Order: sequence, then C-alpha cells, then structure tokens
Amino acid sequence: MPMSPLASDLLERRIGMAVKYVVKLTPEERSGLSALVRKGKTQAYRMKHANILLAVDADGPAWTNEQAAEAFHCHANTVTSVKQRFVEGGLQAALERKKQQRPSRTPRLDGEGEARLIAIACGPPPEGRARWTLKMLAARLVELEVVESISDQTVRRTLKKTRRNRTCASAG
Repeated sequence: MPMSPLASDLLERRIGMAVKYVVKLTPEERSGLSALVRKGKTQAYRMKHANILLAVDADGPAWTNEQAAEAFHCHANTVTSVKQRFVEGGLQAALERKKQQRPSRTPRLDGEGEARLIAIACGPPPEGRARWTLKMLAARLVELEVVESISDQTVRRTLKKTRRNRTCASAG
C-alpha cells in the first residue's frame, strides 16, 4: 500500500536517504501518462516508465523507489534513472531509453571503405568466376589493405544497406 508523501519523506530521512530527484507531474502530463498506460499500445519499456512516473509522482501516490521497483518488476536504479531523466530532460526523455554516448563498436568500414567495397562488388569478378562471393569480397578488401580484417557477414550487411545486387547486374 502506498505511503503518503509525508510518511515517505520521513521514512527516507530516517534511513538516511536523501530524495535527489522529485517528480511533480502537471495535470496534463498525468492524464497523458494515464492514457498511454490505459491504451496499452506502445513499447513495454515506455509503459513501465509511464507507470513508474505515475507511481512516484509527489502530488500522487509518492511511492519510494523500492516500492515502485517491486511493483513494476525492475531494479530501484531503473526507477532512479527514470526520475533523473524526467527532472533533467522532461517527459519525453523519461519515457525513452537512454541514448548511447558512443557506439559499442567502431564500424569496420567507414564511408570510403564502403565505397571501395561497392566498387569492387560492381567490378568484374575474378577470372574463372561468374560473380563475387562474400568471402572473396572480404578477402579482396584485406588484400587491398582497406581493412585489417573483415568477416563475410560484415560485407553482407554493408552491401545490404546499399539495396543493390552484389554484382550490380540486372536481375531480370
């Protein structure tokens, strides 16, 4: 059962936790979040974040992070980060996932490397072959020192992005 804001504040002070991010929803935000949850036609994480915001609202139930985490089956850190994004970035930032600061991996091929790959794939295949295979293209990129190493699947994904046939020949 949710506590009143006063009881929640007293409990957090008693156990030494300072409330760093306080969520205070406007009536428009509250009704928008309620409609989002009620409709149920969005991503699961957005619904969870909306439910968290509604639960920790200082003018509403004012649940603690632990109560909200238990109710919505997530970690208390998730509740804290949703509250932080709401306070610092607004409602849309709180509903979305946190954006990556940088990619997990640097791409094997930059724009110039992709251009070289496409040029090779569109060029004539090796002698005795009707068309380029992905493994032959990967080997050719390494041979030309475009990259140090590359897998045939990376070549496939790169060529797929161009929406072209690997041989650049007419399919008809």
